[in-house]
Amino acid sequence: MKKIGVAILGLGVVGGGTYRILTEHREFYRKTQNVDIEVTSVLETSRSRAESLAVPPEKIAVNIAEVVCNPDVNIVVECIGGISAAKEYVLAALNAGKSVVTSNKELYAKFSHELERAAKRHNAGLFFEASCVGGVPIIRTLLDGLQGNKISSLMGIINGTTNYILTKMTNEGMSYEAALAEAKKLGYAEADPTSDVEGFDAAYKLSILASLAFHTKVPFTNVFREGITNLSKEDVEDGKQLGYTLKLLAIGKRTDAGIEVRVHPTFVRKDHPLASVADAFNAVFVEGDAVGEVMLYGRGAGSLPTGSAIVSDIIYAATHSDVKYSTFKNDAEAEKDVNFADDFMSAYYLRLSVSDESGVLAKIASVFGKNHISIVEMIQREKEGGKASIVLVTHETHELAIKNAVEKINSTEIATVESVLRVVS
Repeated sequence: MKKIGVAILGLGVVGGGTYRILTEHREFYRKTQNVDIEVTSVLETSRSRAESLAVPPEKIAVNIAEVVCNPDVNIVVECIGGISAAKEYVLAALNAGKSVVTSNKELYAKFSHELERAAKRHNAGLFFEASCVGGVPIIRTLLDGLQGNKISSLMGIINGTTNYILTKMTNEGMSYEAALAEAKKLGYAEADPTSDVEGFDAAYKLSILASLAFHTKVPFTNVFREGITNLSKEDVEDGKQLGYTLKLLAIGKRTDAGIEVRVHPTFVRKDHPLASVADAFNAVFVEGDAVGEVMLYGRGAGSLPTGSAIVSDIIYAATHSDVKYSTFKNDAEAEKDVNFADDFMSAYYLRLSVSDESGVLAKIASVFGKNHISIVEMIQREKEGGKASIVLVTHETHELAIKNAVEKINSTEIATVESVLRVVS
């Protein structure tokens, strides 16, 4: 039976979960996968953390050199997060001919070209299933399940923190601040939640997934990004009244105008499959030319779900002798002939504060008409101080048309656009 030695870098939430799975399931993998996987080394600065997992003292390495020089280590698992040390350690492992499994979406989104170059030089494997959507096997699905399809689009809820916050705002009427505080209390949000709530985390993941789906490099810098920090309870309630649920969506499309990649708060019609994905769960909706529509759903974070994805990569690396790399030219930037569509098409939700006087609606309609924007539905409510609130949902139109209309309306004295959100029917 083939024996594989694994080193785990970092025994935090994800690394600790990975260690538990590998040690508890070792005999199971021997029976079902015909491979003996042993954790032969760990690199962890906290001795007490290693001891709490019952790691034998002789397996605790003191530095990365000790790990990569260990002949019993075949696969190195990076779970330390961040960029600087993680990049250094991963490159050291690859340059030593060790295959690498990483859960680090920021590292892979920003530096996969450098990591893959090192892997190719030394015929080492580079695996990253756990970098996107936790325990949901979206990367393996794109690589080994849907590779017979031309993927036209993928759309998903790929950040559990923001989905939890928006679920609380929708179902319990919480403010953004209260929902964020509860997410922190439960461990769904970091002390500094910026990466999640401003959409960076989802943008990194979308960069990776869109590159795989469309077989071309999609740098994360090309992802249009808006976070959820400016959302209000009023918008959430208006959306519910109109039959929509608010989600932070990651959307990737290949269109005639080019590749469209965007992360932003989006109203989703309540009968859409993504509308029912609640709390910290994630889901990805993929459309291929042969298979049609496919949706994957599950836990997007956590020690054991993410550990499950890491162990899946470890088993794959241990049982496959061939090494695969990107199906596209993986450089820091996109290829010159690849176009990215900035003026994408979408339906829109707008909330306006207007002067409660005759002729206002006609003037707003005139601005929309000049920008070829048509309205699907509208709600009007009286406010205090001679003002009224108007909520509009448009038919699909161009992003630039909406921006031009909003700029024109805001330049008048009769109305102010207070909120603009995109809509998926």
